[in-house]
Amino acid sequence: MKVLVTVKEVAAVEDDFEISGTEIESTYLDYDLNEWDDYAVEVVAVTIGPERAEETIRMALAKGADRAVRVWDDAIEDTELLDVETKARLLAAVVEDEDPELVFSGVQANDDSFGATGIALAETLGFQWAAVVNDLDTAGVLDEGVASVRRELEGGVEELTDVELPAVLTIQTGINEPRYASLRGIRQAQSKEIAPKSLDDLGLDADVVASSLDITAMYEPETESDAEYIEGDAGEQASGVADVLRDAGVVGE
Repeated sequence: MKVLVTVKEVAAVEDDFEISGTEIESTYLDYDLNEWDDYAVEVVAVTIGPERAEETIRMALAKGADRAVRVWDDAIEDTELLDVETKARLLAAVVEDEDPELVFSGVQANDDSFGATGIALAETLGFQWAAVVNDLDTAGVLDEGVASVRRELEGGVEELTDVELPAVLTIQTGINEPRYASLRGIRQAQSKEIAPKSLDDLGLDADVVASSLDITAMYEPETESDAEYIEGDAGEQASGVADVLRDAGVVGE
């Protein structure tokens, strides 16, 4: 059985940062593998990102993926923000080339939290899909071409259902224990293939990256209250907290 996993490099912002126009200065960003994708990593991994993203995708390789595909192009670099439809079309081209039985995607991304790419990818491909999957039984995959899944619904309700293959499943955190990247795995990942794919390689033209989303402004939200840090050891801090609570009328004298 062939499994393809979409993974995303996400940016984590430092506590103190500066905004320049509609972007956060790159010096204040650290990059890592998206948390939800970490639970989905299996076999062949594919990402959309610049050469810098290879360091991140090698973490997926170190955790067991056999090889990886990285989609990037000058036309993509010139686009300020890729919308969900664009990502789905780019990833669909890779899926059609790889022809897997299952495609795994994280439920959402740490940075933009759209939570829509996996389902949009299934729609683009014409695949069956299941979202927010927190358990997967592949016993019937090879014999019957069916994956039995358990998925989260609202209000704490869970649904058990069968999904015919090929299918896209968006994976929820907690479905498994993400693999640990051992020193041996990290060393082996350095020699595993990361195949770069341009729009030409995927049979797409530059029009595919015409995004319908624009960033109009970026700002740091104002806090409605100030935080006070109480100096001192544990006893002095406890006394200070008690004084604050008394002044606020929460506790008596």
